[in-house]
Amino acid sequence: MQEDFHYYATYCAAYISGYSHDESLDIAYSAQFVDQCSRTLLAKIKGPLDAATTQLQLELMDARTDPIGLQDITRIWSAFHFLPKDLYAKKEHCNRHYLNKYRLICGPNGDLVEKTVELAKGRPLQSVGIAMHVLADTWAHSNFAGTPSLVINNTNYEFYELFPVEDGFREKQIKFRHKTSVPDDLDNSIYTNSLYQSNENSIMNLGHGRAGHLPDYSFVRYRYLPAWGDYEEIIKDNPSDYHKAFTQMIYAMKYIRGVNDSFEKNTYDTDAIEPWRDRIKNIIEKRQLLACDDWKAFGEELSGQEIEDFVIDKYFDEYKKSGKKEKDETFIGKFIRGAMAHKGMVIDEISKSGNILAGIAKQFFWVKLLEGKKNDVVSKD
Repeated sequence: MQEDFHYYATYCAAYISGYSHDESLDIAYSAQFVDQCSRTLLAKIKGPLDAATTQLQLELMDARTDPIGLQDITRIWSAFHFLPKDLYAKKEHCNRHYLNKYRLICGPNGDLVEKTVELAKGRPLQSVGIAMHVLADTWAHSNFAGTPSLVINNTNYEFYELFPVEDGFREKQIKFRHKTSVPDDLDNSIYTNSLYQSNENSIMNLGHGRAGHLPDYSFVRYRYLPAWGDYEEIIKDNPSDYHKAFTQMIYAMKYIRGVNDSFEKNTYDTDAIEPWRDRIKNIIEKRQLLACDDWKAFGEELSGQEIEDFVIDKYFDEYKKSGKKEKDETFIGKFIRGAMAHKGMVIDEISKSGNILAGIAKQFFWVKLLEGKKNDVVSKD
């Protein structure tokens, strides 16, 4: 997903779920900041590098792809962008190494989604934003894994965009190119993807790179043959998935706020959006590279307040100018603690499943944050 959904749509979902305008802005900022908080950024503000929630392209190009380096990559991308759906999935006639990768395939409504939402309950708004980013990405990034793998993440020429017509869908074969300097051509179904590399562990085979930005566009529908699915056809209906992501975020945030007693998988608060159902549907299905303006206009109508644009360094000075003891209580400090708590939880669950691809949760000790303060360490190497 992109800024349009992680920032503006998340603001809308937070406001509909009952948060105030200012609270919704904090949640939205935190959700979007997950896509910005790299080690390069953390070094700039003198934050702990272990709290990184993403990696820049330049960082990835320099990343090691030996077992230790791959574990580092997997910890970040599986935790925050490709949350595994089933760490105990079964697959016949495959070796353990392949099975470990197969079990990291992302998808919605897995056990880790429940743990992600539950971990955010009772914690600062920054943790709520992190959880909403992770939850939303389980819908957009489903069928791909947050670890470099040709056999899991590769695509081929059998890739078609589906356009609704009266009696079904009209198909158009998608053309991929590797020119990152030009935008995707929506009119001609020409999209940019990562360069094919036959090396199983090439960075080019991380996540949905081989499918380009298609998973990030709410309007698109497509069918393709993923290698991990024994080349059986999958139809990806992003408008339906993004609608479920939006209504599941509302349901999840009502649980976090205490309105709902529990958070259950496969549950969506569709009643909450009834007054704006067509409006939301039109935004999601509109063919455009970014839907920021439409989501922003909708959010401002909801709250009657101006939604400031995302400014990455909004809270940097507060963090940098705070003393060592005060940093934890700054906006960025709370984000960092929330990120490390979530990352540690995911690594711990992957490790407990017997899967070594994310390593173990040693330095990523995760803490329960009650009333914005550190509590006892829950898991440490």
